[in-house]
Amino acid sequence: MIFTQIVARLRDDASMSQQEVASFLGIARATYAGLEAGRREPNLSEIRGLADLYKITVAQLIEDQPDVVEIEQPLEAASVSSNQEIVPRAIPRLQVEKFQNVLLYLLDKVGAKPNVGETVLYKLLYFIDFDYYEKYGQALIGAKYIKNHYGPTPISFKKIIEEMQENQQLDVVSGNYFKYKQRKYMPMVEPDLSSLSAQELEHINEVIHRLGDKQAKELSDYSHRDTPWLATKLGEPIDYQLAMYRTNDTSVKEPEDEL
Repeated sequence: MIFTQIVARLRDDASMSQQEVASFLGIARATYAGLEAGRREPNLSEIRGLADLYKITVAQLIEDQPDVVEIEQPLEAASVSSNQEIVPRAIPRLQVEKFQNVLLYLLDKVGAKPNVGETVLYKLLYFIDFDYYEKYGQALIGAKYIKNHYGPTPISFKKIIEEMQENQQLDVVSGNYFKYKQRKYMPMVEPDLSSLSAQELEHINEVIHRLGDKQAKELSDYSHRDTPWLATKLGEPIDYQLAMYRTNDTSVKEPEDEL
């Protein structure tokens, strides 16, 4: 079920007219009718308003619930023509080995930089996953991220770090960066890049080039402008499909991707 069908069904179930819904959203009836007809994309304010109106989460509003299935293997990119929007077909699921190798690769490339502590790594992993999902309709690592005050946080990070320490894949060192305490991670083995495709590796390098020199506060502020973070309640998991509703402020889609 696509977004236009979902909002039309919800309105019918609530026995509301298009005018009543439009009035609740503070828009013209013709503008709302364009949403149901698929003539225009909803903005973040309208998505939130519809979720509030029908007492559901943003994720429930935009995702294709009946057909979503969790799978163990990496998702294949959705097959679409050049003028179609990418429609994700499944919920991303964490790939632990790939997570470990992406983390080792990040540490090998930027781990020694003074700005790169735990917070920066959190944000780099988040943007690697969500930027890839926006561009290709699938997550690269598939980690689950929750919304906290400082930005998205991968909830499996600490457990994976403990396993990697036990396996002597990395070491953890605590120190100070200016007036802040900082936890740094030192790789002890080389990443296994065979688990990454050329496209994935190119994407990771692009994220490193674009964000790898930023301070923790800069990355946190940047993540706070990202639609997936904005549309999620504090402490709740961030839905990957919200990346499809990003604004120009954080979107990474090239213009030709939308032709």
